[in-house]
Amino acid sequence: MAHFDYETQGTCARVISFDMDDDHVVTNVKFFGGCDGNLKMISKLVEGMRGEEIVAKCSGNLCRNKGTSCADQLARGVKKALEG
Repeated sequence: MAHFDYETQGTCARVISFDMDDDHVVTNVKFFGGCDGNLKMISKLVEGMRGEEIVAKCSGNLCRNKGTSCADQLARGVKKALEG
């Protein structure tokens, strides 16, 4: 099991923390900063998902005119972790 802290860009959340095992299963997702209720729900929804599925489902999800979102940033962080 490896732990990752991803520093976001362009969102209210500043850091996304998560664990990923050798089978790419993601657990313990935590957002620091941002919309507490929404981010807790994203964390619950992706708990136990494989990283590839998180990237596929969350990439390109945009918040207002920011060009990204917290879900999109999670996808970017997980993708970076997958690439090693």
